Amino acid sequence: MSDQQEPIFQIQRVYLKGASLEQPNSPEILLEQESPTVDIQLGVNAAPVADGVFEVTVTATVQTKIKDKTVFLVEATQAGIFEIRNLPQEQMGQVMGIACPQIVYPYLRGNVADLVQRGGFPPVHLSEINFQAMYEQQQQQQLADAPVAGSAPQ
Repeated sequence: MSDQQEPIFQIQRVYLKGASLEQPNSPEILLEQESPTVDIQLGVNAAPVADGVFEVTVTATVQTKIKDKTVFLVEATQAGIFEIRNLPQEQMGQVMGIACPQIVYPYLRGNVADLVQRGGFPPVHLSEINFQAMYEQQQQQQLADAPVAGSAPQ
């Protein structure tokens, strides 16, 4: 048949790498009647751990404010360790930028909601994320930021 080995994609572990909750203006801010604004930022990162083993992290920062005062700030990083072997190099970015974050993200959503609720607030439910669209947008941004050395592939 073929000399190539079968591709391997296995989840080794999913874990909460870090989490923090800050309420810098409590308890006074809790007496405010005004509804807070909510700002949510997400990030994805991937790094090699060993040969064929990678850590993929998804980070969420949730900040709520009333006027210019912070009600609460939550930062959480959920991570996964994945064994990825025998994949063509051109597929590695997609696997680590789309497939792995899709596996890790539901754990992050649950941990953020739990942390906010344990802080005494109604839980914040992070919406579903289209990691493929996010990955494609990042790729387009990298192409746009790259110095032009010829024509970019379409």
